[in-house]
Amino acid sequence: MRELSRNEKGAIAESAIRHAATRCRLGLYHPLSSHSRADLVIEIGRDLYRVQVKWGRLDADGHVIHARIGGNYLTAKGYVRSSYTEDEIDLLAIYCGDLDRCFLLPVQMVAGMQAIQLRLTPPGNNQRACINMAEDYDFAGAVAQLGERHTGSVEARGSSPLSSTSSSVPEPTVLTVGSNPFRDHLGEWMDVVAAGQEVIVTRHGKPRLRLLPATPSASVQPMIACPAEAITASSRITQNATHQAR
Repeated sequence: MRELSRNEKGAIAESAIRHAATRCRLGLYHPLSSHSRADLVIEIGRDLYRVQVKWGRLDADGHVIHARIGGNYLTAKGYVRSSYTEDEIDLLAIYCGDLDRCFLLPVQMVAGMQAIQLRLTPPGNNQRACINMAEDYDFAGAVAQLGERHTGSVEARGSSPLSSTSSSVPEPTVLTVGSNPFRDHLGEWMDVVAAGQEVIVTRHGKPRLRLLPATPSASVQPMIACPAEAITASSRITQNATHQAR
């Protein structure tokens, strides 16, 4: 059986991602021209996300999925290497034909990169830093996290439209972030929490940690009940991660 061409792989990958989005009951939109950097747009809650689709190749050992992100094009000054920026797309969808599985990654993970790897099994040396586990970016789980982020924002704001509030002071909100984006931008999220913002860290779409500033702000109201030991554990994890980063 002949090997699939690059165009065939792209068409199959896009079809698989559309099917996965349909199974998750998401709205789907397609660019009218071929000049867009996004292959499609998906609707999660009331938010629209520009999605670029890529084919994922399984390595010979069956442990890692390789996806090429960037490309090359010829100009008068020679070949130029291209990649994606946060201004061009919101999400990267990867379809691994060998496994018939779809994955969804935030653009922050791939911006400016030429390729990315997703591991199916833990590395033999037990390394954890800079490792992207494929299970953490399963398509349905990633969609659940994005949907939860939208729902949490709406619940924190309340059912009344923003324009109907009589006070000029905005109501406090609770931010939700997935475990991997939180890990990748730990310092930034620590600054957000230290400024008085409550943050819920989720994993596979389920709340796992509730982070509060060391000096609670009167303007931030708890969204959900959380045992004191969970808060202590989250603080300890954050401190350890910060110490390792140093």
